[in-house]
Amino acid sequence: MAAQAFEDIVEDFEFIEDWEDRYRYVIEQGKDMPVLDEALRVPATKVDGCASQVWLHPTIEGGVLTFDGASDAMIVSGLIAVLRKLYNGLTLAEVVAVDARAELERLGLNEHLSSQRSNGLRAMIERIRLVASEAA
Repeated sequence: MAAQAFEDIVEDFEFIEDWEDRYRYVIEQGKDMPVLDEALRVPATKVDGCASQVWLHPTIEGGVLTFDGASDAMIVSGLIAVLRKLYNGLTLAEVVAVDARAELERLGLNEHLSSQRSNGLRAMIERIRLVASEAA
């Protein structure tokens, strides 16, 4: 049920065997994201539960979710980019229905992230799901 952009990441990961290269790939995804305007880096968009600073700015138009984000950590910016590719363009009902844990397991991220990063990733997913469920 993930967006096609996420399926593209899954396919890319199948060809990248080394985890150092996978980390570089995730970091590059973060670098390729649009820069989040400083005016949107406010307490209302900040995600609690992350070791680094994280901001997510959702937009809902016609029942479809998109969001932008930023972090002060390169790998976390990459994780935001991965989540954008997982969720952006899905309807609110689809966002809530996505099993993010199962989708991310397809990338093998869970076993290669520190516990702090994993907790932050869960906090970002919870925020996205909360925004979608409240708007539905």
